[in-house]
Amino acid sequence: MLNYASYNSAKEGNPMPPEDRRVRRTRRLLRDALVSLVLERGYAGITVEDITDRADLGRATFYSHYTDKDDLLGQVVSDLADDLQERLGPLIPASSIGFTGKPVLEMFRHAAEERDVYRVILRGEGDGKALRKFVEDRSVAAVRIFSARAEALGVTPRIDIEVLSRAWVGEQIAVMQWWLESDPPPLTPEEVTEMLLELSLRGRYWSSGFDGELKSE
Repeated sequence: MLNYASYNSAKEGNPMPPEDRRVRRTRRLLRDALVSLVLERGYAGITVEDITDRADLGRATFYSHYTDKDDLLGQVVSDLADDLQERLGPLIPASSIGFTGKPVLEMFRHAAEERDVYRVILRGEGDGKALRKFVEDRSVAAVRIFSARAEALGVTPRIDIEVLSRAWVGEQIAVMQWWLESDPPPLTPEEVTEMLLELSLRGRYWSSGFDGELKSE
């Protein structure tokens, strides 16, 4: 993973040191090898040797970067989460005072760009550790946004904020998994975001086609 000094230097137009370029290239090769093999065989069915063979790198090179395949998978998830958070960061302030749908749209766009990595995570590969981390990260972010929104608008949530946030994240992840496993995806990122936003704003009763008040007998 590129360190911040090198990253900022590259962003400013300064040439990246050869060593940093080699490190980034090596880690990208190992990441791509892991992801492609997991999608082909499943996480449990691959070894470090399989990964290095696919990446055309030596085992010593692998162990100079990672302790084992779990360490590599963990770094893949962390890098994805960091990249997603960097993209969502500028959108968070507006979402904290109203329902914009922009963070959801950006996440689906990100998932389209990183489709294979998301598929590995959302399938629960690696004993579900990657999926649990992804769900937890998104849920913590949702709690923060929902709490800030309630405070900014002077409202009190009618159900526990943790339940509300995790239900919202769960809906997104379930839809995203279906969306990414469909080839081609049946909806554009904009279309699926609009539907999720309507569901959030209007509820399942309205979304199911019913009008008026719900009657119970």
